[in-house]
Parts: sequence; C-alpha cells; structure tokens
Amino acid sequence: MAEDLRVLIVDDDFHVARLHVAYVDAAPGFSALDPVGGGEAAVRAVRTHRPDLVLIDVYLPDSNGLDVLRGLDVDAFVLTAAADAESVRKAIRRGALAYLIKPFAADVLAERLRAYARYRRLLSGDAALDQEAVERALRQLHPGDSTVRARSVTERAVLEALEGSQTQRTAAEVAAAVGISRATAQRYLSSLVEEGTVVVNLRYGTTGRPEHQYAARIRS
Repeated sequence: MAEDLRVLIVDDDFHVARLHVAYVDAAPGFSALDPVGGGEAAVRAVRTHRPDLVLIDVYLPDSNGLDVLRGLDVDAFVLTAAADAESVRKAIRRGALAYLIKPFAADVLAERLRAYARYRRLLSGDAALDQEAVERALRQLHPGDSTVRARSVTERAVLEALEGSQTQRTAAEVAAAVGISRATAQRYLSSLVEEGTVVVNLRYGTTGRPEHQYAARIRS
C-alpha cells in the first residue's frame, strides 16, 4: 500500500492551522505534519521533514509567505485571506499549484487534495511522457475544468479497446490492442479509472502475484 502524501501547514493562527490539519487528515491518502507558524520555521521543516506538499499563508509574522514560497523546492498551495490580483499572480509565478481564499469549506480543500493526488499519480514513475500525458496531469489541478473535455485519439482508442471486449483486459493487452507501450496504456487506464469510466479489479494468477484487469463501466 502506498504511503500517505505528507502535508506541511504554514499558518501563524493556531486555530486555523489545527482546522486545516483536520481537513488534511480527513482526506484519504494524506497526512498532516505538525504545523508551523512562520517562514523561517517553514524552511527548516521542509528541509527536515521533506513534505510532499506545503499549504502556506501569505501573512506570516516574520515574512511574506509568497517570498518564502519562492525558496521552497516543494509543491505548494497558497491558503490565505489575501484576495488581491497581484498576490494571485505572484503566487502562480512562484510555483503555487492552487490558490484558496479563506475562509473555505473542508470539501473545497478536499477536492484540491484529490486533484493533487491524481496529478502526482499521473506523473509518477520513470517512463518518458508524451504531450497528452503532460496535459492530462496538468488538467487534474483544475478539477472543474477536467470533467468537460474532448478525449484524445489515444484515450478514445484505449476506452474502445475495453468497450469492444467481452472480457476484462490487462494494461499489456490494451497496449497490444491499441499499439502503444504498456506504460502509456497504464497512464490512460489510471486516468479513466479516476474519472469513473473504467473499473479495475485484481486477479491472482498461478504465481500468486495480483494482476490488474480493466473493464469499461456499464452505462445505465
């Protein structure tokens, strides 16, 4: 089982920080580190704990969070009451993957965390990526935009390979049917599973090693 993605929260308001810790811990696949309340503490915590994701406020007692963000070599969301356009532009220039204006509901952050998890999964591994794979990963960061889109030629072919089969298929079988690499087929299948178009099941072979098998979801 994959380890949880670890999240560092940087906010000088203790109550807000604990609230965001609760939001993160409630999201499947994520766990919050002990929060910190300032920019210098954030830099130390990133160096020591190497979190996967940082949630940082703009207004910190010892520095501007956007200045801190510029020096952090880690994925980050900005969570702040700063609602001016310049702060948003600056945050994006300095690498923020999301910008949430306080106060926000738990499900808003939960949705962003789920999107981030999909983004990470699509960019995992050592296989070379094609442009479609990069675009798909980037779309995950904007969940509201990713549901209404045209499928690429390759993605349609992967889905059609499943819809035209009477039995479940492995990633290798889909790859052979479509004429793409197994790694590329796996990326498309993972994306289709995430959106709910494809279902995946485990089958245990004679060696006892489980094998993922995929099938198109039956439409009602």
